[in-house]
Amino acid sequence: MEKHLFAVLLIVVSINLTNAQQTPSLEGNVDNLPVREYHLTIDEEMVHIAGEESMGMTINGSIPGPTLNFKEGEYAVIYVKNEMEEETSIHWHGLLLPNFYDGVPYLTTPPIEPGKIQKYEFPLIQAGTYWYHSHTMLQEQSGVYGSIVIEPQIPSAAYNYDHDEVLVLSDWTFEKPRNVLRNLKRGNEWYSIKKGTATPLNRVIARGALGAQLDFWRQRMEGADIADIYYPAFLTNGDTVQHYTKYEAGDKVRLRIINAAASTQFWLTFGGTPPLLVSADGLDVVPVNKEKLFISIAETYDLIITIPENGQIEMRAVAQDGSGATHAYFGSGDILPAEVLPRPDKIGMMMQMAEMDMRMGAPAMKFNPGKVEPYEFMKEWGMDMEHGEKMEGDMGMDHDKKMGNMDRQRMPEMDHDAHEPMTDSLRAERSSSEKTQTSEKGQQRGGSNMSKMGMFADYNYDFLQAPVPTTIDETKSEREILLNLTGNMWRYIWSMNGVPLAEADMIKIEKGEKVRIIFNNLTMMHHPMHFHGHFFRVLNKHGAYSPLKHTVNVAPMQKTIIEFEANEDSDWFLHCHVLYHMVGGMARAVTYQTERNPLMKEHPREILFQEGNHFFTWGLADVASHMTEVNVVSSNIRNQFNLIAEYGWNENLEAEVSYEYYLNDWFRVFGGVNVENEMKGNLDELSTTAVAGVRYFTPYMFNLDVRLDHKLRPQISLSREIMLFPRFVIFGEYEFQADFGWVNELPQGTDFEKEQVYNVGAEYFLSRNFSVMGSYDNRFGAGGGLSIRF
Repeated sequence: MEKHLFAVLLIVVSINLTNAQQTPSLEGNVDNLPVREYHLTIDEEMVHIAGEESMGMTINGSIPGPTLNFKEGEYAVIYVKNEMEEETSIHWHGLLLPNFYDGVPYLTTPPIEPGKIQKYEFPLIQAGTYWYHSHTMLQEQSGVYGSIVIEPQIPSAAYNYDHDEVLVLSDWTFEKPRNVLRNLKRGNEWYSIKKGTATPLNRVIARGALGAQLDFWRQRMEGADIADIYYPAFLTNGDTVQHYTKYEAGDKVRLRIINAAASTQFWLTFGGTPPLLVSADGLDVVPVNKEKLFISIAETYDLIITIPENGQIEMRAVAQDGSGATHAYFGSGDILPAEVLPRPDKIGMMMQMAEMDMRMGAPAMKFNPGKVEPYEFMKEWGMDMEHGEKMEGDMGMDHDKKMGNMDRQRMPEMDHDAHEPMTDSLRAERSSSEKTQTSEKGQQRGGSNMSKMGMFADYNYDFLQAPVPTTIDETKSEREILLNLTGNMWRYIWSMNGVPLAEADMIKIEKGEKVRIIFNNLTMMHHPMHFHGHFFRVLNKHGAYSPLKHTVNVAPMQKTIIEFEANEDSDWFLHCHVLYHMVGGMARAVTYQTERNPLMKEHPREILFQEGNHFFTWGLADVASHMTEVNVVSSNIRNQFNLIAEYGWNENLEAEVSYEYYLNDWFRVFGGVNVENEMKGNLDELSTTAVAGVRYFTPYMFNLDVRLDHKLRPQISLSREIMLFPRFVIFGEYEFQADFGWVNELPQGTDFEKEQVYNVGAEYFLSRNFSVMGSYDNRFGAGGGLSIRF
């Protein structure tokens, strides 16, 4: 009898997984399903978080918003009211639903205007743990998120539990999110200083890593990066610590854990016996005990813990860079502490990567964004496969046979005419890397030429196995899309294949295809990639039993392969779920090339696509005993306006206004007007000249400026700054101008006249906006004062 019952339940699980992968969404309650209704109100108000008052965005007056409880087979009707003074939206993360209700403003769904109510309705064709959040700019960071629990029609026979507890993890900043993004775009190192994760030169030298640092500088990178932003608080259900004392000894509690953070990945550790992981991204997996679990942004995991006889279990969620943690306790009595993980060794990571002969720093902006050659791009950047790092192995798929089925039409993200036979090597790399994955205790198993990649060995999905096969019909036409994940930390622009969303074409697929996407991460950061409206197979060592997910983390300098059956229509969003990366351009719209919903006629897609191309403006003012300087920059992806004015108390002045256009990450052309006094110490005569030239961010991170003014005087300047100690930065600039008399008349017997300007100095960071500084400038002399960033 038990065998028959198990077989029936296995069939039910199989049907659920198949639904998650293959069932297209239908609009309207065509089957007259039982309706469950919710009303949500989004408002902006003061909230109390981490012991401080802060302005936040709430749902029904709280952060996070309420848990929406449903049962599989019901019909959801949700009314969302916007009480704010700006538009908003809600995306139902991980739910399979009609395209119009997916909640991406201007792509699938109209935005919710101030004072308006929007109705969402859809059948619930799946069970599990999911969540919802705003998809409007940076609102998610301010608190617009909540949880969804859908109970299955038939409980799983693979596990049992007594209670549910939803745990929504998040990060919190007391800054306005737009100011956070502005600070990232100006290249300010304050966040890493504040977190204690900066790697100043004195620490690098003390570790014997100067060679590794030079290698990073050569590739225009400051160092290994893990997380961008300083967060003063990490939260579980809206607070830094939660206590759940209602549970008694022997209770089995299903923890439904959701990472709703804007920019933080977490490591989860647990006290006591390792919990049983039973579900990933809402879908059941083969149960497995996990004492340590990496949960990427937007993922959900369900784990079952058993309350001990006398004690309380600690769950510790530590930010990936070790900069903070949030805690939850279950039960009562003595605490069974969770493992405290060490902080990542960023300098050690730099040394390992320098040994691997990687070509890092792939550009976030191409010279010609309309010409996308992803396989050439992958070949040029990343790990050098000719220095002992090429991996051997085979995953059992013949490349020629596979390519025989493949749709070879030219796609926006893939040029098949330039296609290199990479699929076997990609699969071989993954097959070989399986031999080097770490065990639960963190010890490396086996060996391969990839042993130096041990720093990333924990970031894989081999612990996930679907309970039933997830394979897709092999007779379907196949389409392969390579997406190289690329970014520029200094200007904070993120992209795919070197093209940010604002400059990209939509990715075209067709209904009925089997689509394979290769994510190739060419950056030093993790990217949790989420595809709306679909579940996909994450190919791992379990082959036919590879798990289904809606979000997959792609580790630094690694490749991850997903595949799905294209069974929808219209347009769906694909993006990195690090909120600031998505807004920075690491996103695409995937289109089935079907007619757009006429209800979206007045909501052009371009508004969404251009979110990452907004102008940001920032400035710096030095007020010192010998001079004052003001520098203002306004910039978007390609365009930048600059104003710089310097005035010395010895009555020397120079000011310049310029416009520059970025041809790619490092090279830009500019033109402008320069004003300076002709005679030192005399402001009676000012010289105004038109200037034009090029600016180049060189290897080893020097700023080079080469120009010619309308008097045909060439000029070259070079500048650089280096963090020498924590909070302490040194800087310098040298400028040389020559006048060959091509316009000006030179004194008799003179071949040319020259002018040299140079300055050196240092500053000490007091806060994000203030530093004390001192400098010497050969025009203004020496002095010190205050630097103010605004």
